[in-house]
Amino acid sequence: MSANVNTISKLEYFRIPPRWLFVRVETQDGIVGWGEATLEGHTEAVEGALDALAQTFVGWDADRIQDIWQHAYRSKFYRGGPVLMSALSGLDIALWDIKGKKLNVPVWQLLGGKVRDKVKVYGWIGGDTPEDVYQGALARKEQGFTTVKMNGTGKVDWIDSPSTLQGAVKRVEQVRSLGMDVGVDFHGRVHKGMAKQLAKLLEPLQPLFIEEPLLPTQPEEIADLSRLVATPIALGERLYHRNDFRPYLERRAIDIAQPDVSHCGGISELHKLASLTETYDVALAPHCPLGPIALAACIQVDVTAPNFVIQEMSWQIHYNQGADLFTYLVDSSVFAVKDGYVNALEGPGLGIQINEELVREAAKTYAKDTPWRNEVWTGPDGSLREW
Repeated sequence: MSANVNTISKLEYFRIPPRWLFVRVETQDGIVGWGEATLEGHTEAVEGALDALAQTFVGWDADRIQDIWQHAYRSKFYRGGPVLMSALSGLDIALWDIKGKKLNVPVWQLLGGKVRDKVKVYGWIGGDTPEDVYQGALARKEQGFTTVKMNGTGKVDWIDSPSTLQGAVKRVEQVRSLGMDVGVDFHGRVHKGMAKQLAKLLEPLQPLFIEEPLLPTQPEEIADLSRLVATPIALGERLYHRNDFRPYLERRAIDIAQPDVSHCGGISELHKLASLTETYDVALAPHCPLGPIALAACIQVDVTAPNFVIQEMSWQIHYNQGADLFTYLVDSSVFAVKDGYVNALEGPGLGIQINEELVREAAKTYAKDTPWRNEVWTGPDGSLREW
């Protein structure tokens, strides 16, 4: 093996609060890259997939990111899906971090350079059952945000009373009264008969977008909905590859693509998805209610993508119990929000510094706890409802 080969010598992962899975890759030259393979609610499954990746790729040349990606995705008979792609995402992000650090440039330089100097961001308000969104939006405005996102509803039956939807309308009105833009996340929990009604009710209020108006198993029905209202349709967090986006793009079903860098195959695939969606005049707004590594990876692509519009940011999101977006950073100022924007990250690699000592300490404690699980909702008759 050539002396200048930057061989992968170690792959580790750390399960840490609030619900994140960090990946640490080290080369024989001592360069450390960080990735994030968080798959909310399925941590143990991803850990198993990471073990398999470590068995395969320790000893490989860390510079051959595309070759590693192709082998991780294509060399096994079964491929794709949330678990395998999340594990691959963690490895891929870490490899880009290593390459940037090795060359002493930000990842965006390796992707062709910037088309913008800062990225527009939004923060979450409310919770899984949205409440007190006015005060939440006011707090976000004081933090420097101009745009927020919230869940549209709590649990809703397949067909429910129309009165169930009135609260969502009032909450959007409250946020819009502050002069803020708002994205409304249907979260795939509203079925077609109710989603049509809610989309029409919200349309006069001009939300920035409605997200996952139906489950991602319904491309035809989502295409129908997109023709029913003028409001931009957004989705993509539960799509894991370019091929998964294809039916939505070919049916002109969406206006905003929301791939998640920790689920879709990392920086390599997110960058490809930016170009693919641009072809269909679809905007890019990466999904990221996750940790700082995922956010940094998104921003590296955001500043290079002509069709990027806005970036999700998990600072003080309702899921962040026990740790928050800035907890494991040496310097959180890199994510400072001003007038609705975060500046491009200028440091080498991902442009952030992870407090490794704190990560290891947190992982030792958190390993004893049950990993995060989403709630399971049922209706008054005991039947399962979408969360």
